[in-house]
Amino acid sequence: MSAGNPDPDTVGVLLAGGRARRMGGGDKCLRPLAGRPLLAHVVERVGPQVDRLVLNANGDPARFAGFGLPVAADLLPGALGPLAGVLTGMAWAVAAAPDARWILTVATDAPFLPADLAARLHAGVRGEEADMACAASGGRHHPVIGLWPVGLRSALEVALRDEGISKVDRWTSRYRLAVADFDSGPPDPFFNANRPEDLETAEKLLAGD
Repeated sequence: MSAGNPDPDTVGVLLAGGRARRMGGGDKCLRPLAGRPLLAHVVERVGPQVDRLVLNANGDPARFAGFGLPVAADLLPGALGPLAGVLTGMAWAVAAAPDARWILTVATDAPFLPADLAARLHAGVRGEEADMACAASGGRHHPVIGLWPVGLRSALEVALRDEGISKVDRWTSRYRLAVADFDSGPPDPFFNANRPEDLETAEKLLAGD
């Protein structure tokens, strides 16, 4: 698979299940950036890299109707964090895209995601004979930006539901994890807009200031 060519084995899972407290609540991914919702920027960057996209979000899915995406709420209750979104994406892929072997998860507040994200993560898995992969930049791992085998769905559900494991790093430590290291920019491809001032920074980066 080359950058920009959709991978028929991979479903893109857009994680929007957080509570966005630092942004003042509500749907962070619907906040405007350069005249469009943050989510539109993420879809534009990730969509060409995968076969299908699904949005992981809780609450009324009608608020995302303008994007034309399927919306999947967390399978497990209790706001268990990003791993719950990973599990939900795996379950959705099993039901709606049974040929998919992988899901690619991304945060929906990251407007600068690289065009070769899926390709680099897949290459990391192959090159290191790993079970899964995550991205890194500037000396930091980004565990939410990851490539996960759908075949681990049952194991992840047990870890979340029965073992109380909700930290991504704690779960991935059980497996061989490849790390794809990306140039940190500027802009950092995994810059995420957590606060209103981050949106202002992103506007300037998009404008090349």
